[in-house]
Amino acid sequence: MTIEWYATLFGFAVLTCGTPGPNNLMLTASGANFGVRRTLPHLIGVAVGQPVLQMVLALGLYPLFERWPLLRLGLQIFGSLYLLWLAWRIAVAGAPGDPARRARPLTLLEGLGFQFLNPKAWMMGISAISLFSLPGASYWPSQFAVMAMFVLVALPVCFVWVLFGHQLSNWISTDRGWRRLNGSLGALTALCVVMLWY
Repeated sequence: MTIEWYATLFGFAVLTCGTPGPNNLMLTASGANFGVRRTLPHLIGVAVGQPVLQMVLALGLYPLFERWPLLRLGLQIFGSLYLLWLAWRIAVAGAPGDPARRARPLTLLEGLGFQFLNPKAWMMGISAISLFSLPGASYWPSQFAVMAMFVLVALPVCFVWVLFGHQLSNWISTDRGWRRLNGSLGALTALCVVMLWY
């Protein structure tokens, strides 16, 4: 594992963790609706969940989905339904402090578990295995390096999305503004379902 290998892996992690997708849209919505502190467990769940998924893929789970298409179809259907439910939760959230609200931020375990239903997380994991796996005795050291890089990059990069959401909340002062923001973030999250089917 050379310096160039690590540099390329770092660039890959920044690009994949930093671009819009279900995680970052949900972290933005959570940062806006619940604030930075209450969103931290969700953020940590996202950062830890990707390496956990990476470990499962590295142990050989992905070939099962190639061999058994019904298993893959089940994941797509369940993932789509769960993502749409989360999108609905975001879309109908009222303004912070509204006594009628029953929404809450995702927990650490929910954030971690969501990675197994997140199409972008699967794409990141599979791409990382194909691009950065080294042969022979270097296979597991390269996988552990990938997992560590995802954690080190995801925490600060995804935290920026939480801060962005929190900043949005400082600019919105009306119920109508909150409905528009949450509706937009919910709709964008729902659109991520398309990624599950292509």
